[in-house]
Amino acid sequence: MSESNETVKKSINIFAIIKSILGFIQNYFKALIFLLILYIIFIVPLQQTSNDSNLMKINLKGAIVDSDDILKSINFAYNNENIKGVLLVVDSPGGSVSPSLEISMAIKRLKDKKPVVAYAAGTMASGSYYASAHANYIVANPGSVVGSIGVIMQAPNIEELAKKIGISEQVISAGDYKEAGTFMRKWTKKERDSLQELVDDIYKLFVDDIAEARGLDRNNTNDFANAKVFIASKAQKAGLIDEVGSIIDAQNVLVKLSGVLEPVWKEPDLFDKLAKKLAIQTKEQLSSLFYDIKMY
Repeated sequence: MSESNETVKKSINIFAIIKSILGFIQNYFKALIFLLILYIIFIVPLQQTSNDSNLMKINLKGAIVDSDDILKSINFAYNNENIKGVLLVVDSPGGSVSPSLEISMAIKRLKDKKPVVAYAAGTMASGSYYASAHANYIVANPGSVVGSIGVIMQAPNIEELAKKIGISEQVISAGDYKEAGTFMRKWTKKERDSLQELVDDIYKLFVDDIAEARGLDRNNTNDFANAKVFIASKAQKAGLIDEVGSIIDAQNVLVKLSGVLEPVWKEPDLFDKLAKKLAIQTKEQLSSLFYDIKMY
């Protein structure tokens, strides 16, 4: 009986310890999570920026919906004297016109101060090619697709659907073209001609900038700017990229152009990286619901 009582006491003690641990976790779980978040936000970045980083990688991935996040990274590289060169890693089908242009102009500005090498990791097309074109040097993965230099504007026409479910539109507008682009009815010829003129103007801007950046003949647009997508080797022949290779090749080119003797790459902020990924996915989903002029 004494041995049995002793076993029972030990079991009770074990359960008491487990209960205490569970109670601690329950009472202080939120505090622990809060401390973990503080560690990720403040301690990790301090550890990452405490080294002597002299090269930086910036990712341009997914549809280009806005340019805020990547412009922050580009401006950081521009203003940080320790950063001697930037590797722009691209895997994007393109996106909206204005943010693509913002990134393109920022890369051009950055290139005037320190070398930029762009690397096509998967897709470097349309708006994302525009964003990359002013880099000092462009390397593309052998299996990547490059080009698609063109502009598109599209919107659904839900007129027949609206009639079936009994929805009609009431509009008060001023100006002949105020309703141009509506998805409630078929566009008139006047509206379509106006929108086509807009798309043509953006296309001309696109082609002119690419021709200047890459030293291509503006009069031979059919060779590089008819919205065709090229595999890397053919993109090189068309003059859209400089080399077919791996990301290691792109890194080596940047090291050479930057002149650093011991390359040290700036590590990304883990928390910021996760937040950016979530934000990009959310923006992509929202942007798909509305029409826009896009470089896809």
